[in-house]
Amino acid sequence: MNELPKGWFITPLNELAIWGAGGTPKRSEPSYYGGEIPWVKTGDLGPKYLKSSSEFITELGVSNSSAKLFKKGFVAIAMYGATIGKTSILDFDAATNQACAVGKPIGDVTTTEFLYYLLNSEKNGFINKGKGGAQPNISQQIIKSYLVALPPLNEQKRIVEKLDDVLVQVDAIKGRLDSIPAIIKRFRQSVFASAVSGKLTQTNLKKKKANLSQLGQLTGGKTPNKSNANFWEDGSILWISPKDMKSDVIEDSIDYITEAAITDGGMKYINKNSILMVTRSGILSHTFPVAITSKQVTINQDIKAFIPNQNEIIPRYALITLKGLGPRILRECSKSGTTVASVETKALVELEFALPPIQEQKEIVRLVDEYFALADTIEAQVNKARARVDKLTQSILAKAFRGELVPQDDNDEPAEKLLERIAQAKAEAEALAKAVKKAEAGKKRAAKTISK
Repeated sequence: MNELPKGWFITPLNELAIWGAGGTPKRSEPSYYGGEIPWVKTGDLGPKYLKSSSEFITELGVSNSSAKLFKKGFVAIAMYGATIGKTSILDFDAATNQACAVGKPIGDVTTTEFLYYLLNSEKNGFINKGKGGAQPNISQQIIKSYLVALPPLNEQKRIVEKLDDVLVQVDAIKGRLDSIPAIIKRFRQSVFASAVSGKLTQTNLKKKKANLSQLGQLTGGKTPNKSNANFWEDGSILWISPKDMKSDVIEDSIDYITEAAITDGGMKYINKNSILMVTRSGILSHTFPVAITSKQVTINQDIKAFIPNQNEIIPRYALITLKGLGPRILRECSKSGTTVASVETKALVELEFALPPIQEQKEIVRLVDEYFALADTIEAQVNKARARVDKLTQSILAKAFRGELVPQDDNDEPAEKLLERIAQAKAEAEALAKAVKKAEAGKKRAAKTISK
């Protein structure tokens, strides 16, 4: 550590809080779960004030495990795996699992809020301590012995007050940035809808109607026999399933098949510039995934491929049209009597829509690309801004715990003196406790002597 500010003192976290950890009741015992006691796990941690837990256990679960109750105002920190260093203040009495260390701030040494911010500022330090092994962990002992710079108590309060003020503003900025991706998503969908309606080029397209059966060919796919290794092992041919339909352009897949799956397994190639649509999946309850192939692929049975007749409809415009028609397809082409989990092929190919001439299609594609390029630019700027804001939080915390966020005050009792006073009080309390025990033991001996 660099030279400390005046009045600060290096001390282990064990001097700031009384530490404990929880436990997990036996999962095979149903009577231990579903009770009224909040049971906090590392995945719950992160908010400054933790308001709820993802699971609840019973009093029986607590009494038959190493789980224990911690009071509101204690500070919990994650010790295991990818969550190391995630910290929250318990805003309710709760038990925790063994992956959470929980600190009860020592009242005359520090405060709940200061301990929370201090632990957050040391997150990278805890992560570094946990490196090594497939599942890096830290322990209570590491936390207890972890050295930190402690300011005087009054300065701690000033630091907390300043951090509360500054980080609320940072959180507000984060909130605004976090809302932008949803706005961009709605913008893109509105561009698709405007393209299909003719509003994008201010053209009345209602006079010309067409459907997919008139404009190309619709074909399906299947899954090669999973037990036949020749169809899958060392495959190099993209096999597209709904989980691959995450962008507008298909360039890669999670699974690949072999040439043998084509020649012997009944699979067929779908050429570049075909339009893929998910027609059977649980996700059809809220979205209709559509994408264009950038290379030759194969597809599974949950996807239909539209191969456009390019004299009638250019591939990129076909993609834009089907994207824009997505909400209507889900409304009008889903099978009756079911949830929206599948789209009826016959209804899909017969669904009529306005079709502009090829030249108009090219202009619409140009405009859509222009709007989407703008959206991509904004999205990239938002991502950069979010990264800067995330770094800003750590930068502010680092500044606070270098003693640079608030001024020092010569009237503050130095942290070292404070700790000495606390240590003396502890020693006196321990000596008093020993004296009481000794007196009680003496009474028992005297009572025995009298009885004899």
